[in-house]
Parts: sequence; C-alpha cells; structure tokens
Amino acid sequence: MKKKFIFIIGIALLMSYSCQKGQLYPPLPTSISNQGGVAFSTPARINAQVLGLYAALRTGQIYGGRFQIYNDVKADNWINSTANSITAYQTWTETVTSTSSEVLNLWSNCYTAINDCNLFIDGMKTYGTTVVGSTLAANYIAEAQFVRALAYYALLDMYCVPYSSGSSPAVPLRLTGNSAYGNFNLAPASITQVYAQVIADLNAAETGLPISYGTDAVSNTIRASRNTAIAFKTRVYLAMGQYASVITEANKIVSATAPFTATSGVAYALQAKIANVFAPPYTTTESIFSEPFTTVETAGTQNQLASYFNSVGSTEFYINTSSTLFTDAGWKATDARRGFISVSAKTGHSSLTKWPLGSPYLDWATVMRYSEVLLNLAEARSLSVGPTDPQAVALLNAVRQRSDPTTVFVTATQAQILEERNIEFLGEGLRWADLLREGLPIPAKGSVPAVAVGGYGTSYIWPMSGNEEQYNPLIGR
Repeated sequence: MKKKFIFIIGIALLMSYSCQKGQLYPPLPTSISNQGGVAFSTPARINAQVLGLYAALRTGQIYGGRFQIYNDVKADNWINSTANSITAYQTWTETVTSTSSEVLNLWSNCYTAINDCNLFIDGMKTYGTTVVGSTLAANYIAEAQFVRALAYYALLDMYCVPYSSGSSPAVPLRLTGNSAYGNFNLAPASITQVYAQVIADLNAAETGLPISYGTDAVSNTIRASRNTAIAFKTRVYLAMGQYASVITEANKIVSATAPFTATSGVAYALQAKIANVFAPPYTTTESIFSEPFTTVETAGTQNQLASYFNSVGSTEFYINTSSTLFTDAGWKATDARRGFISVSAKTGHSSLTKWPLGSPYLDWATVMRYSEVLLNLAEARSLSVGPTDPQAVALLNAVRQRSDPTTVFVTATQAQILEERNIEFLGEGLRWADLLREGLPIPAKGSVPAVAVGGYGTSYIWPMSGNEEQYNPLIGR
C-alpha cells in the first residue's frame, strides 16, 4: 500500500512538471496558422497591425531609403566613393548577382511586406470586419492593398523588364498569406499580370481609403488616402506607357489650369519654395507620401539617404558633375534646386543636401511629391496630344518656374520633361525608373562604361534573388 501511494505521488509530480513545462515551452506561435483570430480581437490590435504594415514598407531596405538609393545610383548622376559592397557598390558598377546583398535584401523585404498585407487582408475578412465594422474594415483593407501595390511596384522596377515585354516572366504573384511552413513553390507571373495586380490594388485602395485624415497633416503624409492611391496610379500607368490612363487619373487630382491643385480630398499643391518640402515638419501640401523617422524608429544602419548622398554621413556617393544633368546649360546657376548642392569640405566633392540631418538621420524619406504628378501628366499629354499642348507646357512651366522663374518653356517635349524630372528628383529615386520605362541605355559614369538596353542575364536588369532560386524551383530564370 505504501509503495502504491508513493507511485501515485510520483505520477502526480510528473503530471505537474509536464503542465509547468508546457507553460515554460509553449507551442511556437508560427506553428498556429491564425492563432484563433486573436490579432483581430480588438480595434486596438487591428489598428496596430495596420500601422505595422506601413512599418514593413518603411524599413530602410525598401522605401525608407534603399529603394530610392538603388534607383539613383544605378543611373548616371553619382560616383561611388567607398567601394563598399554592402552599400550599393555593385548596383552602381552594374555587376550585381543573384547573391548580392542588395538583390537579396530588397527581394526579401518586399515579400515580407507583401505577406504581412496578405495575412492582414485574410484575417480582416475572417475576423476583423465584425470587430471594427464594415466601413473601417474597408479603410484598413485598402491601406493593406496600397502597401502591397508599392511593394510589387518596387519588385517590377528592379527585377523586371519593361511593361512592353508583357508576356515575359516577372515575379511570383503571392496573394494569400503564409503563416506556417509549407510548400510555397510558385512560378513567376507575367509582366502584364503583375502590373495588372498593382493597378487592381490601387483601384481598390482608391475606393476603400478615406478621403483624407482631416487636419491630421502627419497621417495625410505617412498613410494612404484616396488621393495617394490616385497619385501612384499616375506613376504606374506612366511605367506601362498607358498615357490616356495617366491623364484620367491625374485629372482627378490636378486642376485644369494653374495654379495646379487637388480640389477634393487631401489638397495637394506645389510649395512656393522647394526647400520647404525637405524641412520639418515634412508635411507640406506637396508631400504625397513620405516615410517618417524618430529617435526610436530610424531607417537603420547604412540605409539613410543623407548617409549616401550628403557629407553628413559616410558619403557613399558624390555627384557626377560630368553627367548630362550637370552639363545642361539650360539648368541655370540661379535655379533654387542648385541650392541643394554643396561642395563638401571633408571630401572636396559635391553632395546633395536635401536630407541635411546627420546621425541618427531623422529626415523623412521622400517617396512621392505632387510635382511628380504634374510632370507625369505633362508627359502623358505631350505624348498623346503633342509637345505644344497648352496644359503640358503649363505643367512643365509650373515645376520649372517654382525654382527658376526666368525660364519659360514654349514646348513640352518628352526630352524636356525627362530632363526636368532629372533635375527635380535628384536623389529621390526616379532616374532609373525613367530610363527603364523608356528603354534607354544607362550612360557611362566614372569608371563604369555605358550599359546597353538588355533583358534577363544582362547587367541592365537585376537578377532574381538567389534565395528564391534555391528554395523555389519554379522561379525559372
């Protein structure tokens, strides 16, 4: 009897230890596909997830810095000064491979943002709508669709041939959230299909997003509203060469005559001085979408725009004063935008001071400005109606004369508009995108020779991520 009693106590102790061990070592959260909808159980938790979607996009590896940097240094306006393979040196030399850090990191961070959006959209449809109501749920889902569209656009911009090669493979089109290990092999969708998804997401976002965030200028700048989605459609349609659609979208947020403004929703308009856009509080009427930073939320080491382009950091790059931009006699010395260029006492080279703050680099990263929408519309009208179209000329003059009132254009040719874009958006990540969509070679820069237009397997287009090739045998090229 005594032995039996001891045996029962032993079993009880083992059971007690087992229960306590279960508390010490709970099942991994990633092994539970949706955790019973806990993340969608309260309005506060849902709102936190929405903000988290923007955080995934804001990472320094995408729109917090690196995406803009890659687009600029891949083109011709910059000279590398450090030969640091971690800080876009291979992008500058046009020698990236599938295992280069920039190729791996942009790809993985874009798909992380995409998967976050997919999981959120799936969860809202299953759990969240009943918690926050159909109107707010539609707003939130639209924000996720906007973020997903921007992530896919970044992939199209760096890893894919232009839209004109519509049947060519692009990237895997993942629209369902992955929350546990499984077989996620997926062949690339075509260029046409991925662009169509980006437009579909932006169309849905336009419908579902709030008209604005009222007088909350910060939210109007760092979160998507209806006009934000419309503005980005002008960028994407321009990349697709669908000029009629650029005009249709731009007309929603650009008045017919100067001064050009958005007359409903967030009231976009050019600033009187371009310098205002790049100064605190970074929430001007021109700031369509920007990525904010604080002392506790920075872009991260070696991701910051100022660190790459300004002498306040490691000055990874300096301005190529031999590029066609700086040899253009039409860009006058009195143009206010030349005020962003200064010769560094530290290096003797010319730096860009649009982002002037040093460590911890709290300048907001510019993603899209209203002046881009105006030039998108000007180019679309020039190519559809003709270079003497009065509105195209007026739009081009509006951007130029804001910084250089002494220049008056009488035509708005595509070449003039592309040059204006090159001046206006120096350092903001549009130069490579313009070369790509127009099928233009990359001009020579420093020791790097010109790069002819090419497709997959050439130095013109980035290769696919080596990690994706390793774990997804259906990826192809």
